[in-house]
Amino acid sequence: MTVSTMRLTGVAAACALISTQALANDPTLTNPAISAVLDGYYQSADRPMTERVEGFGLGHTELALSANIDDMFYGKLTAIVEIHDGETELGLEEAFIQTLAMPGGFSIRAGRFLSDIGYLNNQHVHTDSFSDRPAAYRAFLGSHYFDDGVRLSYVAPTDLYWTMGVEAFKGDSMRAEDEHGERDFENLGVYTAFTKFGGDIGDNSSWQAGLSYLRNENGRMTAAEEHDHAEPEEHTDHGHDHSHSAQYTGENTYVADFVYKWAPSGNYKYQHLTVSGEYFRVTDFKPFEEHHEDEEHEEHGHGEGGKDYQEGWYLSSVYQFSPHWSAGLRYGEVDTQMMHGDHFDPQKLKETEVSLAWHHSHFSTVRLQYTNQKGTNFDGIEDDNVITLQYVMTLGAHGAHQF
Repeated sequence: MTVSTMRLTGVAAACALISTQALANDPTLTNPAISAVLDGYYQSADRPMTERVEGFGLGHTELALSANIDDMFYGKLTAIVEIHDGETELGLEEAFIQTLAMPGGFSIRAGRFLSDIGYLNNQHVHTDSFSDRPAAYRAFLGSHYFDDGVRLSYVAPTDLYWTMGVEAFKGDSMRAEDEHGERDFENLGVYTAFTKFGGDIGDNSSWQAGLSYLRNENGRMTAAEEHDHAEPEEHTDHGHDHSHSAQYTGENTYVADFVYKWAPSGNYKYQHLTVSGEYFRVTDFKPFEEHHEDEEHEEHGHGEGGKDYQEGWYLSSVYQFSPHWSAGLRYGEVDTQMMHGDHFDPQKLKETEVSLAWHHSHFSTVRLQYTNQKGTNFDGIEDDNVITLQYVMTLGAHGAHQF
């Protein structure tokens, strides 16, 4: 690795950890870091709420460009190429600027970027230890939630790592379904708040925990009412025709996350263990009419009227037992409700996943994954076994991964 590459890697890692002052250490860094990530796969069957389909396919392939703009700003551009419904799609996942020299531990990011809610969401999907995000992410955040907006974040000057922030986004991909195109959506639809804290446990271990809240002004469903026999308009965009749109929404989403990492003497190159998990709860998703009727039923002792929240969670463990091999085990569930006419039907999806990955270097991974998925009224899935063979290859200077 050259000195230039090491400097670029350090810049990207500092940005990922929101240490904006560190980015300003080299204000002369104006030559951009350019990288590409190639993601290809073969999958034996379809999985719900994901862009990967049965057979050979192109996954989350990206081209990134990043650099210090000057001693005050840092910028990054990430374009993505994916296959959706047999068509090749080119889109922008990131196009943002971030301040470098704000005082007191504050920083501002503006443009299009990954939201910092939860643990996995602010990480690029090619850094994952499994071929797809957990079902809870795919259901409630469209796999990974990126959007146009602004973020204000703060890193506290404490011995314990502690950061917090707020965000505001357009929220187009988080809109509830609008079958007939008659709803007036808020143009500024999503607001988030988050805090994360962590530290070391001796020389071998470290941890991080976080709490996040997402307010979705356009997340509540609308009642079907008298439109049951109407034909939807051709131009209608109900927000669920792409894998990066949330499939199940609500006005309020609460997330709790944690991660624990262990490595001998803190050296992750030869051996390390990562244990992580997250819990999601989505509330206030039913139409107002439906919600009030449920409350009246409960007050008069006529039953519960259905669950008033949706939830999902996962627990993951990944062990790199040699410099070139790692194995992972992940289990997750998602409980949602689908609106059918004037009532809601409960749905449940359970996923058990085992992965084995070969890493010839930091820039190349070949992964074999087995997934057992069990569904209850969930997209017709009852019990299925899926085998995925995937490669992830990085070309060019690429930043260090986040914690």
